[in-house]
Amino acid sequence: MAEYFNRIAHHYDAWYETKTGRYVDKTEKWLVFSMLRSRKGKALDLGCGTGNYTVELYKRGFDVIGFDASEKMLEIARRKLPDVKFIKGDAYKLPFPDESFDVVLSVTMFEFIHQPEKVVNEIYRILKPGGEALIGTMNGKSLWFIFKRIKSIFVETAYRYARFYTPQELETLLKDSGFIEVESAGVIFLPSFWPFPSLAERIDKRYYKKCKSLAAFIAVKGVKR
Repeated sequence: MAEYFNRIAHHYDAWYETKTGRYVDKTEKWLVFSMLRSRKGKALDLGCGTGNYTVELYKRGFDVIGFDASEKMLEIARRKLPDVKFIKGDAYKLPFPDESFDVVLSVTMFEFIHQPEKVVNEIYRILKPGGEALIGTMNGKSLWFIFKRIKSIFVETAYRYARFYTPQELETLLKDSGFIEVESAGVIFLPSFWPFPSLAERIDKRYYKKCKSLAAFIAVKGVKR
């Protein structure tokens, strides 16, 4: 997967400048940061890619480190934040001491790993007691990603290699590793070609908890004991 993301790094980053990319990014960040109660501290952006969430954590005042397996993705991230430390490495064996971070954020990485339980255990290890973990992924049962998965059969996209999750599966991952106060939510209910973004935003903010199983993007948060 690192080789694949090395090839698409620039295309990946450019997507956030499209109309759909801007809306999706804004809405997903609204969900992620409404779920996190931490407002400062040391944060790890695990699977940071081109630094999209690293930038947001930095802007919000966190002492943040970016971590990813793709060197080409990290090259772009470093240009955005030259003062932030970015590390290339393996999520199965994180190079950090126990209880190092207040927050570990991982958005759209878990779809591309084969041993999620092992990574969640590593996240638990490096979090301080009372620290928060938040994992965001694509929802395998949403209509948006059923369409994307079918498309990937004919055109190579990241979705061809992805493992999708449901909110319940993500909650189980965290609970089995010892996390408490586990909760999940989801946004992006309408397709990318929907022409009325203000209506889509109202729907997202009204149904992000009630209808999370239908959302294209889902997030789960847990707290270390």
